[in-house]
Amino acid sequence: MNEKVENLILEHLRIMRTDISSLKEEMVGMRSEMPAMKQYMAGFMTDEARQDGEIAELKLRLDRIEKRLELTEG
Repeated sequence: MNEKVENLILEHLRIMRTDISSLKEEMVGMRSEMPAMKQYMAGFMTDEARQDGEIAELKLRLDRIEKRLELTEG
């Protein structure tokens, strides 16, 4: 192989090494953010479940009020 081709190959390999190194750094960052994201989602789901329970409780109370006031159909 002539020297130009070898230099071109080495240049491409250096560029690839730099790109791979930057991808590794990004992956480390993403891995460190994952637990925080999971914790946020768990909190969100817990809050949503709490709200669903409150809505169900309000519906039951509304049904009882409607029955007492004889506002229900049927």
